[in-house]
Amino acid sequence: MAKLSPFSTILVANRGEIARRVMRTARKLGYRTVAVYSDADAGAAHVAEADRAVHIGAAAPSASYLRIEAIIAAAKAAGADAIHPGYGFLAENAGFARACAEAGIVFIGPSPEAIVAMGDKAGAKRVMEAAGVPCVPGYQGENQDEATLIAEADRIGFPVMIKATAGGGGRGMRLVEDAASFPERLRSARSEAQSAFGNPDVIIERAIIAPRHVEIQVIADRHGNVLHLGERDCSVQRRHQKVIEEAPSPAVDADLRARMGETAVQAARAIGYEGAGTLEFLLDAQGRFYFMEMNTRLQVEHPVTEAVTGLDLVELQLIAASGAALPITQQQVQVRGHAIEVRLCAEDPTQGFMPQSGRFRAWAPTTALRVDHALGGDPEISPYYDSMIAKIIAHGETREDARRKLIHGLEDTVALGIATNQAFLGRCLAHPVFAAGGATTAFIGEHGDDLLARDTAFDHRAAAAAALLLHGIAIDGRPVAGRSLTHTLPVPVLFKLDGAPVSVSISRSGPGTYEAEVDGTVLTLAPSVLAPQTVDGAGRLVVTIDGTAETVHLARDGNHLYLHLSGRPVRIDDLSFEPAHRAGEAAGDGRIKAAMNGRVVAVLAAIGDAVDQGQPLVTLEAMKMEHVHKADCTGTITAITVSEGDQVASGHVMVEIEAAAPAAAG
Repeated sequence: MAKLSPFSTILVANRGEIARRVMRTARKLGYRTVAVYSDADAGAAHVAEADRAVHIGAAAPSASYLRIEAIIAAAKAAGADAIHPGYGFLAENAGFARACAEAGIVFIGPSPEAIVAMGDKAGAKRVMEAAGVPCVPGYQGENQDEATLIAEADRIGFPVMIKATAGGGGRGMRLVEDAASFPERLRSARSEAQSAFGNPDVIIERAIIAPRHVEIQVIADRHGNVLHLGERDCSVQRRHQKVIEEAPSPAVDADLRARMGETAVQAARAIGYEGAGTLEFLLDAQGRFYFMEMNTRLQVEHPVTEAVTGLDLVELQLIAASGAALPITQQQVQVRGHAIEVRLCAEDPTQGFMPQSGRFRAWAPTTALRVDHALGGDPEISPYYDSMIAKIIAHGETREDARRKLIHGLEDTVALGIATNQAFLGRCLAHPVFAAGGATTAFIGEHGDDLLARDTAFDHRAAAAAALLLHGIAIDGRPVAGRSLTHTLPVPVLFKLDGAPVSVSISRSGPGTYEAEVDGTVLTLAPSVLAPQTVDGAGRLVVTIDGTAETVHLARDGNHLYLHLSGRPVRIDDLSFEPAHRAGEAAGDGRIKAAMNGRVVAVLAAIGDAVDQGQPLVTLEAMKMEHVHKADCTGTITAITVSEGDQVASGHVMVEIEAAAPAAAG
């Protein structure tokens, strides 16, 4: 008979939205909850919502959320007899699971042995092959010298994937299309793997071009019951990290679902699995599927499975961890309707999805859909953790119902002050290929130009509204930008709209009405204040543009004005008082600044080096990703202010280049 492991107080060894998510179910079931927090999270929502909270260290994960001894000590101090790891951080760390057991604390997850079996990609493939699970051809040997890896890549045949053996979440993963680029991609993958997982080892796999990424959710107890809860399609990805997830997959029929589900159950049984886990597969155009990896934890995208099955996956985790039998059978698992989730992230899609950090000036998620987030009344995005802000989930009777609801809910969400992927997500959901259910892992790569293209009509409307706010409308009797339009003569207004310079001519055309000329197009405007707050804070107003009225959310931050217009965020940088640039002036000034707070992982040049514009100079690691900073002009390096391992702040000048003199006309 299986041994019971009763517990009453659960410490969540995580932060943010997943900590809140676990606590929500724990409270529902009558458990007490304990939060842990770093210096950066002292005022975080998950801390405020827990019954007890324990400080565990400095802001960096290595000094707090990755400190096993600190978390075990926190559990003992708070009287916690169980620990839920969430996802990320220590969720798939076998040493952490062992430390919990040694301390007499229930680890809400699989055994250390199962984590070890699946935590190393090379070992996992060997286990799965022995269990009869189809795997992608590749190399997962112990010899990790560069010559061996290059030879194995040649044997497998390009293109290949380099994957960190201890990795996940797309980190330490690189697509290599030819032998010439292999050494640099290998270095980059190893560096990222070492930083993220403390292990630089990799495996090599044949790259299956444009597959679907389809995963099977499993849940198992210690009584021998192993169930699958259907599949999720996570094909829409950037940088090998998921952006949109849905259940069920539009590419999986009932027969394929049954076969993939049976394979996932077979794999879980092969390692004596207990708890919630996910088997990830690549699905090719012919319906063949190949094992990629098993995540021995709860997934970020678990809400879509909850939406279509009606099951609470955290509750099932707690039941399994307590030693009780699962309360359902495979026959009772029913999939109803369709669910889609988007990951709203603090990142700039126009700059290669570069992570952003800072403070939101306005944050109001939609109230019509499930939104998992952890932003409080003073919402700030820390540079130390993942860039995901929130998950927005829609459920409908059909896929189209869910897609339509999600588009509207995304547009209804106000997030101003930091660049996000909000508009990009909306375009993904609205794209005809996604709408038809045809998106593969190549979706963003193939349609990136469409997904990032500017909308001229929208830009004109946004520019007109911005000009009005910068040089016309007053809130609480005061001009938004400190000046107002009191005459009928046209006034030029200069600003940047999402980084692009714009010049608008605006004039009063009558009482409470204005005209704005943008790129030769004239738009009429009539504003009326709805619910303003302070000039420097956030507010709402209605602006009628060419006869169409809509609510505009706005927020100010110095010379920056942020608008939420037609369901999209817009950043306005006021240039009215900026000095004009000389004609022909080079765009780059030779001062290479850190684009975000981060850690220097590579310095790729030296003082005195001659460099070309676009040449890589410094690589930073921030928010779990690497970012290469390149020369903005051709010239000679005169100063380098950083070294490998340094922590730098956003805006810090890392490299200075003396620009080369222009070539003489011949």
